[in-house]
Amino acid sequence: MGQGLFEEIKGHLEERGAMLKQRSIIDATVITAPSPTKTKQNRRDPETRQMKKSRQYHFGMKLRIGVDADSGLVHSMATTAANVHDVTQANRVLHGEERAIWGDVGYIGVDWREENRGNAAAWYVAMRAGQRRKLEPGSAGAITENVKSSIRARVGHTLSDVKGVFGYARLSYRCQAKNTERLLLLVALSNLRRAQRTMAC
Repeated sequence: MGQGLFEEIKGHLEERGAMLKQRSIIDATVITAPSPTKTKQNRRDPETRQMKKSRQYHFGMKLRIGVDADSGLVHSMATTAANVHDVTQANRVLHGEERAIWGDVGYIGVDWREENRGNAAAWYVAMRAGQRRKLEPGSAGAITENVKSSIRARVGHTLSDVKGVFGYARLSYRCQAKNTERLLLLVALSNLRRAQRTMAC
């Protein structure tokens, strides 16, 4: 049901001209598993995994989305265990008609991967923090990175809706399929919430 509603709402917004399908932003966020994480069989949920980010460990799954860069509306969504690297999943949240794609440092090298070599879109991936700090303020490189950041910031609105407005910062179920259904519904609601601000639905 979640997938059906997500596609229905997306189709409605496309008919109203809300999604232009030329520029996309891709991103992912960790949805943590609640504690305790034991199942009835006295084992951790096999579909959740642990990952390290910013010197902290997170256990759960990742929500991955592809967002229309102009409207901020989500056109694609996928979920994986938390330890699956972002660069390996980029093509799962693209619709294939993009001319330009933005991503954070987790997508460095994405254009060199076999599954993306046939994609003619221009990739704009953020520079690593250490390299960015070496840029002279006001230089062409620094300005380019600032522009990339300002465009990528739009994807954060949907993630903020899911985890903040709708309160789904922790997984409710010990099954990826059930959590995916819930997230599909929340992402669809976020699309309606965003579209309401810019158009009459």
